[in-house]
Amino acid sequence: MKLILASTLAMALAAPAALAQTAEVTGAAQRSGVLGSSDFFTGTVYVQPVFDARMANVNAGSVTFMPGARSHWHTHPVGQWLVVTSGTGWYQVRGEEKKVMNAGDVVWFPADLDHWHGATDGQSVTHLAIQEAIDGTAVTWGDPVSDEDYAQ
Repeated sequence: MKLILASTLAMALAAPAALAQTAEVTGAAQRSGVLGSSDFFTGTVYVQPVFDARMANVNAGSVTFMPGARSHWHTHPVGQWLVVTSGTGWYQVRGEEKKVMNAGDVVWFPADLDHWHGATDGQSVTHLAIQEAIDGTAVTWGDPVSDEDYAQ
């Protein structure tokens, strides 16, 4: 009888904590974005947060590049996933040829791989950029991609 009472009491005390957890929704209107800084981008770029770093320091943003817009060269300490949600864009790893990314494509850049990504010269592109921060840093920015390099 004591075992049954102890078990019932333990469940009763744990119930409020179990009920306190619930799903959380953040609407698009609550995640206002900003124009990308010319310190990190060339052209018109809109950056909107998707989720913050509550899970193992991983965060994500939705990034829209207008035609001709692109990021500067950069690296990520843990790597970066791009999930292309609309349009057509380009990405390039330093020392390699520029490649096309289309809606539905997923691109992986390993840790510390120098690269850039953005729109083509005639079409916009939007992607989710997902990366993890180490010691508070998720990206190390480099030099702008020159018009000549972008056009190749």
